[in-house]
Amino acid sequence: MLEKIKKDWFSNVKGDVLAGLVVALALIPEAIAFSIIAGVDPMVGLYASFLIAVIIAFVGGRPAMISGATGAMALLMVPLVRDYGVEYLFAATVLTGVIQILFGVFKVAKVMKFIPRAVMIGFVNALAILIFMAQVPHFLGINTMTYIFVAVTLAIVYIVPRFFKAVPAPLIALVLLTAAAIYGGFELRTVGDLGTITQSLPAFLIPSVPFSFETFLIVLPFSLALAIVGLLESLLTANIVDDMTGTSSDKNKESRGQGIANFVTGFFGGMAGCAMIGQAIINVKSGGRTRLSSLLAGVFLMFLIIVLGEMVVQIPMPVLVGIMIMVSIGTFDWSSFTYLKKAPITDSIVMVATVSIVVYTHDLSQGVIAGVILSAIFFVAKISKIKVQKKLLEATHYQVQGQLFFASVDDFLDKFDFSVEDKDIVIDFTEAHIWDDSGVGTVDRVVLKFRENANQVTVIGLDAGSEKLVDQLAIFKSEHAT
Repeated sequence: MLEKIKKDWFSNVKGDVLAGLVVALALIPEAIAFSIIAGVDPMVGLYASFLIAVIIAFVGGRPAMISGATGAMALLMVPLVRDYGVEYLFAATVLTGVIQILFGVFKVAKVMKFIPRAVMIGFVNALAILIFMAQVPHFLGINTMTYIFVAVTLAIVYIVPRFFKAVPAPLIALVLLTAAAIYGGFELRTVGDLGTITQSLPAFLIPSVPFSFETFLIVLPFSLALAIVGLLESLLTANIVDDMTGTSSDKNKESRGQGIANFVTGFFGGMAGCAMIGQAIINVKSGGRTRLSSLLAGVFLMFLIIVLGEMVVQIPMPVLVGIMIMVSIGTFDWSSFTYLKKAPITDSIVMVATVSIVVYTHDLSQGVIAGVILSAIFFVAKISKIKVQKKLLEATHYQVQGQLFFASVDDFLDKFDFSVEDKDIVIDFTEAHIWDDSGVGTVDRVVLKFRENANQVTVIGLDAGSEKLVDQLAIFKSEHAT
């Protein structure tokens, strides 16, 4: 137990401390921006990021992953806050937590295996594009000094790690350029321009909503959507961090952890959140590897707000923009251009469709779900091709090859000549498999149609699974049918 605690918490203290500080600084503008999107006070997003980051450090299944208020979740909250108010958002956050805990208990994370690689690549690339697009309003068309600060930040973050790695480059950029902006008196937008920051800790509260079935019906659709989107984004982010660190994670524990974090957050005036891929990548690339980095990101966030709030609001937005642009560049899978050339055309279409839908809707879940459905359609179309070879031996022998199910039944029927009379007919399924009721029903139609013309029909070669299905559902095997 002690060895596990040491590994999970204290095996990379220096890297985790520095990474946690960088992430905390990056969390502030993101949390404020997402609060604005949802239509709530900036502190709602900041409290959420603090609470979720701290709680998930203890109960999550993926060390070094950062969770907090996110844009994908904030977009789902807009109608609820607009129509019913922020108290209903807190109630929905609590219920979101309960649903995600149940997802973890019932091991819903297993559905991750149904997300194809093309969708994963599309998800990552779309996320990189969204991260970049979110920065554009903060630097485009403002003033020349803003461009200079963004450019200098990019240069520091790109060049410094080549020569000096003891301190994360983003932290160096933040400290040096914030000092330069303050003492130089440059006209730059700051974190304080995004919203008012209250220098106080979150307090326990019970959402001020009627405790009735009607309230439950109001928040349930929002909570269910938040739970699904949050879990999907968290599990995909966990996969990415797994790949970056060469380690594995417990996806079901992560689901339960996200649920516990959201459940608690709803009672402390925070909005529902999930894993934050941009901040998770910043954390890993800044040296974060254990749960300590996640914990310190949340702790430093509150420390910065409560103790150094007056200094935090002076951090220039162009510096944070530059850091996030480098994150988007690092997130984008540049090998995907080669992938488009080499991969099967269907996989390329799925990847492009996933990216396009996510960027158009600004909703990661819609793109991923569309990509999975499109992949499923292509897969069904691919395996629905079935062959039936006719051989004239002692009997008319039909050799079936392929998968017989709902999508291949029409092609299967077209392969037979039902005009023959008084013949011995053998249908051989040695190289085929029957998957569903539609497949069994089609075999029924073929056999019974042949029998209408006094043909003797024998079905052979069924494997165990097919034979079991045929025995349960087929009509042609019954005494009445013969």
